[in-house]
Amino acid sequence: MPSVLAQVADESVSISASVAKRLVEKGSGDAALLYIALLRRHGTVPPRSLAGELRWEKGRIEAAEAVLRELGLLTPVDLPEPADEKPEYQRDDILEKLDSSEDFRMLTTQVERKLGKKLTTADISVLLGLYDYLGLPSDVIFLLVCHCAERIQRRYGEGRRPTLRQIEKEGYAWSRMGIDTQSAAAAYLKKYTERQGMVPAYMRALNLGDRLPVASEEKYLSAWQEWGFPPETVALACDKTVLKCHELKWAYCNAILKRWHEAGLHTLEQIEQRDRSARKPAPVSDPPQEQNDNAWMRKFIQQRKEV
Repeated sequence: MPSVLAQVADESVSISASVAKRLVEKGSGDAALLYIALLRRHGTVPPRSLAGELRWEKGRIEAAEAVLRELGLLTPVDLPEPADEKPEYQRDDILEKLDSSEDFRMLTTQVERKLGKKLTTADISVLLGLYDYLGLPSDVIFLLVCHCAERIQRRYGEGRRPTLRQIEKEGYAWSRMGIDTQSAAAAYLKKYTERQGMVPAYMRALNLGDRLPVASEEKYLSAWQEWGFPPETVALACDKTVLKCHELKWAYCNAILKRWHEAGLHTLEQIEQRDRSARKPAPVSDPPQEQNDNAWMRKFIQQRKEV
């Protein structure tokens, strides 16, 4: 539940003697710093939103917040739910943040160097939303920018750069996945790189040659890798799709793989075993069924091994 300060602070951001005594006796420097940061915002923001300003990871913010709750310096209140849309930052908001936060100022400079351009007010507003509204630390935001830049360059060629709106969209995706620390970002990027290394094998399995997938195709490939399908199983799903639709239809192929995934079938051997145990003689008048010929399956597996 969101929290606000139990004590009302004036514009001088002063701390009463009793509060200072409690903080000193507790001996938590992080709790004291978080309390001061909250005072500067008059207790109107959740502690997590200050992670970027304080250069802290999620665990550190949560630990400091727990100390403040223990000391009775944070009280839970029934605040309205946050808006579905991020706040609109005005020029004065941006100037105030650039003036008051060296961390955010350095972040904008680093992003400008990475993207090779001077950021506009609208661009900086996007960064401020990631930093202030989502509470992403500056190092995580910079990793995000580098990731987006490398992805766009790989897809469209040298010299192409992502827009801040593209970076913002990816930033919100990271936030939903809980990627809000440097270690979490590093783990995600490592996994992403490993998956990208497998993309050529999947594209060849789909008979699409060595070209890069477009964005919509990449989503399917990521999902199939997440489900645990090797390229040869995707090739089988593709073959069945073409047999039925006379061309590769991604949605139809995805439906086949999703059905296999839900049944716990991911390898060619598992699918063959299921087909063998479930096969029943079909009436002569019936059209060929999806699982019909064990010899055909063995021939397909042999062909894949020979490729």
